[in-house]
Parts: sequence; C-alpha cells; structure tokens
Amino acid sequence: MSTPPAESPRCAVIGGGPAGLMAAQELREAGVEVHVFDAMASVGRKFLLAGKGGLNLTHSEDFEPFCSRFAERRAQIEPMLRAFGPEQTRAWAKGLGIDTFVGTSGRVFPTSLKAAPLLRAWLHRLREAGVQFHMRHRWQGWADDGALRFSTPQGDVTERFDAVVLALGGASWPQLGSDGSWCQVLAPLGVDIAPLRPANCGFDVAPTPAHPDAPGWSAVFGSRFAGEPIKPVALQFTGSDGREFRRQGEFVVTTTGVEGSLIYAVSAQLRDEIAAQGRATFHLDLLPDRDAAFVLAEVTRPRGPRSLATHLKSRLGLQGVKAGLLHEFLGKEAYNDPQQLAVALKALPVSVHSARPVAEAISTAGGVRFEGLTEGLMLHTRPGLFVAGEMLDWEAPTGGYLLTASLASGRVAGQGAAAFLRGRC
Repeated sequence: MSTPPAESPRCAVIGGGPAGLMAAQELREAGVEVHVFDAMASVGRKFLLAGKGGLNLTHSEDFEPFCSRFAERRAQIEPMLRAFGPEQTRAWAKGLGIDTFVGTSGRVFPTSLKAAPLLRAWLHRLREAGVQFHMRHRWQGWADDGALRFSTPQGDVTERFDAVVLALGGASWPQLGSDGSWCQVLAPLGVDIAPLRPANCGFDVAPTPAHPDAPGWSAVFGSRFAGEPIKPVALQFTGSDGREFRRQGEFVVTTTGVEGSLIYAVSAQLRDEIAAQGRATFHLDLLPDRDAAFVLAEVTRPRGPRSLATHLKSRLGLQGVKAGLLHEFLGKEAYNDPQQLAVALKALPVSVHSARPVAEAISTAGGVRFEGLTEGLMLHTRPGLFVAGEMLDWEAPTGGYLLTASLASGRVAGQGAAAFLRGRC
C-alpha cells in the first residue's frame, strides 16, 4: 500500500508491542495514516525477550479449552479469538514467511524458535505499507488543546490525531517500556481501571514448620538449591472458593520461594487466595509416577544399617532438591516416622504468603475494564480513544494464550478505530 494522501484520517498507535503493531496493520489496511509511537529505542522489546528461549506464538489445543484459559473474561475475549485465534495466528505468521510447528506440549513455535525474524518481517511489511514509526517518544497524556504530548530526547512535542489506540502493556518488565504509568494519566479522566496485579508470577514461601524462625526457606536450603528445578512433580491446590487445580510438571526454587511453569499455571488462584486468606497452601506429590501404596511399602521396607537418606535414594530415587524439601518441611520426628514420611512424599504441604512484585511477573492482571469499552474497544467516555493488549483487564496462563489474545485485541482496536474514522469522514 502506498503512502496515504494528506487528506487521509490520521491515527496514533501508542505502544509498539504485538497489540499495537496489529492495530497499526489493521488501520493501514483500511487506508488510515498511521503513526506508531514508543518510549523505547525500538519496538517489540518485550516480544523479543519473551522469545529468547523460543517464541511461543499460540497453542494447538481445541478452541473450547483454549477459550477457557481466559476464565472470568472469556465472554469478552472469545469473540476476538473467533475472528483471530490460534489458526489465524499461524496463518498470519505464514504470510510473513514464518513457518510454525507444534511442540510436544501442544505449544506452537516458529520453526527457527526465534522472535527476531518474525518481528523483522512484520516491521518491513508495515513500513512498506506506509506506517511511520517514532521512537523514544514517551506519551505524557494530552495538551490543553487535545493534542498528544510526548517527551523525547529533543524535548517535549505535541501532535494532533483523529483517533488514538493505546497499547502500552501492563506493568511487568518495566525496563522494556511497560511500566503501568498510563494508569496515572487515564484514572483522573474517570477511566475504570482494575488495579494492576502480578500474573504468571512467582511466590515467596511462608516460614516452614521445620524452620519457623526463618523468613522463608532456611539459609541452608535457599543457598544450596536456589535455581534448581523440581521435576517431575504434581501440584494440587484447592482454594477456599472450592476451585481445584492439579497438574504435573516442574518449577524452580528461588532464593525466597518458587517460580516456573507449574507455579505460573496456578498463580492466579494462589494470588487470589492470598488476597482473601493471607496465605495459600498447595500440596506437592514428589513421586507422581508412584502410587501411595507403593511409596508406603518402600518407606517401611527394612533398611538395615543404611541411613534413611540412602534408603530413600535407593528405593525411590529421592535425592537432591526433593530430599531437601522433605527436610525443609518435616521436623526430625515426622521425617523418621514412616507413615508421616510416606504421606509427605505424596502430599507435601507448601505455604506461600505473597506474590512476587508485578515488575518481576511474566504478565499483568487488571487494567481498563471492558465494561467501559465498546465492542470495538473504544472508551465510552472518550470517543476516538481505543485500548488494546495487556492494558485491558484480562489475564491468561503462559503457553501462547497471552500473545494470541494480544494480537486479537490489537486487531479489534485497529478495526474499531478505522470504523470510527470512516464515520467521521
């Protein structure tokens, strides 16, 4: 598409992540003059970092379970996904010359596993279409005359547009540009914003029964096992609201608690339980491939002169960080009692008392509530202002759900802004 004529309606997209770039794509395809602004030196910083270990574009599971991942906000997210869901995401990547494959977990990745080739191809197409990019422009709200205000290395600048799409992200990974500062700009305007909270996050453990005076892990356990993965393990949690979670996987010990994929999967429930009850307790099955009867039989089997630690390693393969967890949570008496030990091996209680700060989280819950938006994601109280991506009040687990929904919401906001501008022409 050629550069738009001077009389074309003009739209600003503030935020150069996946949602913002998708909004820019839709707007430009509708013939709108598009200007993308970002506070960083280049766009897609968080997108690139998220893809450092392998870009998880989407997930291959059936549409019904895919939509269920959005929990309380399913009703708002599902229509977007019906128009641009997992299949469309893969087709869109294919259109940019990026082939994908389904991994063993059902997650979908580019064949190169990298984010950079996709982002380069996308930016090349957007620039060829006439999208204009303005880097190191940090949005500061509006001037008295309604123009957008930006701070730049050369000083403050203002510029007027016919519509604006905000895609500024949440508050996780602020070093990459998403710091949540937009809340201070929009809240005084009466925009209904749910408080930003950590999502897909780690947690700090409560003092353990064996070490009640330690602030979490004991000094010995924390220093020895921080960074160690615990696998395979099954995690079971039942909240005070009756919701149940059980899944096998792995997670990682940190200096203050736990994090990693299995923890992220249950993080929303743990976070909400802590908010309601002050702490949350989940149970770990350290031997998920062995049933309780087998474990009890092996624990009670005569061990002769061997130490209990050697016996558990020999009969059950228990060693390292899993053995350390038992010592961390069981007192000496319980550890040496076969019945209590067998129960702990299959259901070790672990209590956490706080989520890690939102800046450390993979993503953010909370944001602009859908109740204040039209179906096209325009604010009811501010015609011409649209919101997309992680600024919206929704959350989802890792596994491609976050990126797919961000792209889908950017598409809706871009189409909504284009329709708004057509109505004004």
